[in-house]
Amino acid sequence: VNMSRPHKARLERRIVGATNRWRFPKDHFSTDLLALSQICTTLNVDFNEALKDPDRLCISKIQKLFSESFQNDDIQSGPADVTLECLGFKWELHHPQIFQSETLARLYLTALMHDTKSPSRELKKILKAQPSGTTEEKSPLKKIFISLKINDPAVTKVAFALALKNLYMTDVEMNVDNVLGVMASAHILQFDSLFQRCVNMMMCRLTPSTIKNFYLAGCKYKEEQLIMACEKWLAMNLVPLVGTQIYLRNIPQHLLQKVLSSPRLFTFSEFHLVKTLLTWVYLQLNCNIQTIPTHETVLVYFSSFSKKCCFLEREEGQSWMPLFLRLRLHGITSGKELEELRHINFFPESWLIRVTASHYHILESGGNMLHMTDLSTQAMRFGLLFRQEYNSYSEKIAIYGYFFEMKGLKLDATTYSFFMQRIKHTDLECTSNACEHSTTSLRTDRLVKYEVRAQTLVDGQWQEFRTNQIMQKFGLAKPSCKSHALKVRTTGIPIHASFTFLFPVS
Repeated sequence: VNMSRPHKARLERRIVGATNRWRFPKDHFSTDLLALSQICTTLNVDFNEALKDPDRLCISKIQKLFSESFQNDDIQSGPADVTLECLGFKWELHHPQIFQSETLARLYLTALMHDTKSPSRELKKILKAQPSGTTEEKSPLKKIFISLKINDPAVTKVAFALALKNLYMTDVEMNVDNVLGVMASAHILQFDSLFQRCVNMMMCRLTPSTIKNFYLAGCKYKEEQLIMACEKWLAMNLVPLVGTQIYLRNIPQHLLQKVLSSPRLFTFSEFHLVKTLLTWVYLQLNCNIQTIPTHETVLVYFSSFSKKCCFLEREEGQSWMPLFLRLRLHGITSGKELEELRHINFFPESWLIRVTASHYHILESGGNMLHMTDLSTQAMRFGLLFRQEYNSYSEKIAIYGYFFEMKGLKLDATTYSFFMQRIKHTDLECTSNACEHSTTSLRTDRLVKYEVRAQTLVDGQWQEFRTNQIMQKFGLAKPSCKSHALKVRTTGIPIHASFTFLFPVS
């Protein structure tokens, strides 16, 4: 005998149910073959097809049969057919309801095959049962006991009870406090309609306080619809809303990185985005702070570090380098703002020198942005947040000696117009931020490549409007001073209007 040849593991069989029929371990076959054959006959399912995935095929067939005979809101008032033991409680349930849950249905069919001499006969009784409210006498059914172990801490007894209640009723109320637990319960129960209802509710209830947990739930269950909704919402609200509240601390770094790379990202200016990120880093380093700090507090904090090397090159700052690499620091043209960044010693000096040198060369060439051609990744970006109370709203900006006004107009109850126009430096008030310390170009024409976008939230869905990428020569007189107007028809408010542009060589 060749002792070096290992013996193949023997396929042991074991007795199933109250009869002497046998089955192989679950690793090799999903269930008892004789019982499976009986159930396939009852359900008119091809046995060879059932062998490929017995649980899912049989359950989906029974679910279809029940959906044809029972309304979801037909509350069963008769004696319970099934007792579920879970979370230290015993829950009394009925057949039409448990078959909405794939998990409970699988547990039930398994118990039926193990505990009855003729599972097919019991199944026929279930399928022949009439909906509640009829007077026809039903055949007595064997009561089945099933058990479900749950290790997910998100599933509380209250949330699980709400999930089971949804098996009987379609209008069970949920709130933001318990929706995560109900979602986790629906996932374990494989109760698809309830799970989707939780997803829909989360997409409509995104706020600075819920964005983190809802996003992490989307990642946990690989729910792309919810993940995308969170990313879109944060891209719009990071700077104007989340950045002004203490909940900014809770935003995960990997979510921030995604949002900073998004073409939908809304910001009033590049410097506003920088300030928001500096505040986020400050909150990561000061966990005991319970109120959003002022910008001056953040500046003083980072200025207190050693001047030997910048913060991002220090050990504690290196992990956040990928975030700041996604900024467009060349979009900060104000000398005052650049000096502020230089003073706090946060960025590598080489970054700021490169930005300053770029500004110098662009000014020398009359505003031509020689090395910037891609509007989607290199453009200057500015934004207007058009609120409910506005009939018109505008902001002025100065770029390399050229002055523009971004403007939004309310035309009627649901129609808006967004555009930008070139203005003369003499039209600016001396106190204007755009005018302060600005150079002035004497060129009468300026070639601009630009795009105007507007986005607003309506019933949990973002409506997006945009122009094409347009190349236009802006003069100082009408009509050449005005850009293409983006017309927006929507009931959503506020409207996030974004203006992105470059100065091509001309």
